[in-house]
Amino acid sequence: MIAEPQLQLALDFANLSQALRAAHEAWEGGVRRLEAGTPLIKSEGLDCVRKLRAEFPDATIVADMKIMDAGRAEVEMAAKAGANVVAVLGAASDATIRECIEAGQSYGAQIMVDLIEVADPVSRAVAAARMGAAIVGVHCPIDVQMEGGDPMESLRAVAAAVDIPVAVAGGINSETAPVAVANGASVVIVGGAIIKAPDARQAAEDILGAMRSGQAVQTDAYKRFGAESLRETFMRVSTANISDAMHRKGWVPGPMAIAPGLKCAGPALTVWAYPGDWHKPVSAIDQAEPGTVLFVDVRGEGPAVWGEEASKSCVRKGIAGIVIHGASRDNREIRELGFPCFSTLQCMAAGDPKGVGMIGVPLHIGETDIRTGDWVIADDDGVVVVPAERAVEIANRALDVVEREAREKTEIMEKGMTLGEVSELMRWEQKRGD
Repeated sequence: MIAEPQLQLALDFANLSQALRAAHEAWEGGVRRLEAGTPLIKSEGLDCVRKLRAEFPDATIVADMKIMDAGRAEVEMAAKAGANVVAVLGAASDATIRECIEAGQSYGAQIMVDLIEVADPVSRAVAAARMGAAIVGVHCPIDVQMEGGDPMESLRAVAAAVDIPVAVAGGINSETAPVAVANGASVVIVGGAIIKAPDARQAAEDILGAMRSGQAVQTDAYKRFGAESLRETFMRVSTANISDAMHRKGWVPGPMAIAPGLKCAGPALTVWAYPGDWHKPVSAIDQAEPGTVLFVDVRGEGPAVWGEEASKSCVRKGIAGIVIHGASRDNREIRELGFPCFSTLQCMAAGDPKGVGMIGVPLHIGETDIRTGDWVIADDDGVVVVPAERAVEIANRALDVVEREAREKTEIMEKGMTLGEVSELMRWEQKRGD
């Protein structure tokens, strides 16, 4: 049994060098349970476990193998590499889990049954305990976290049902770690809140302190948000972060800020019109709800369909901004107003309000579709569109990008490394067959 709750560091890196740097910092902060995460094992093989054992001889080393088959062979390999604990998936067959447990007994390794995405985690935890598992893990996968999921409800239910230690993983930080302990966790598994922190030692100390005191340590990072916080979340990240989170999709070629520092985020109201015909763009102001971003497509051409008076109308109504695949004018006045206006062209000439066009229709610019209700975010790097049905997920993934980059920037600026050295860039050059 585990005497008091322990903090386990999930080293979910692709590169062993990065993992070891974070592990040494966290060790200084009090972490004594180090997990070779699944990405690390897939990238580096079991040499990563051997290296962790060599550099941290007094640590409890966990090999997150996520075993699904060939249990005996994989447990034997991990244990011989130096793992004290080996993880098998709860979704594996009873036969595989029993093989893992028997192999663990032979080679001196405890077996943790990971309940990730198991349909009935309570029943599976009870069965795992009966088979002889040393620990069960309640695990909210990262892709579910991005959609607002967390492991606490399952943790309470599993902890109440079994007498063996329960581990919990899934977006835990210094605010939620004491909640996890209160809900029955014997092992609190933390990844991002430590390995992405600029100072992993301090992050580990904060989480351990929170676990021991039962008092949360407030943090502005390593949190995930729901639909009610979309605007706030998108305003915290850049369009570059969002583009990375969307695998470089969603980019709208053409419109750029008419002044440095302008930014807006909000659900779109789309407008299609002919170049120079400002009737529909201006009419859309009266239809738009506060917080909306107007998105106007006039083929990327002039004359202008937007100017000072339209911008002032938007400010009075609380409209968040406008994106114009076309031309704007009165740009000095709009800049002085501080209204977020993004346009492909700027010209002094305006057209006539003929009324040809439509409001609320789907648009397609470059490779990106824009629908009314999709989220539009625009800043100094340009404009990106996030489909409404994926807005919560992408906002959280963009935050994840920001968090990862925070540590990389620290290693570059404070440790004298280059980006290529931090990421081992040449090692990951894509290899192609003939």
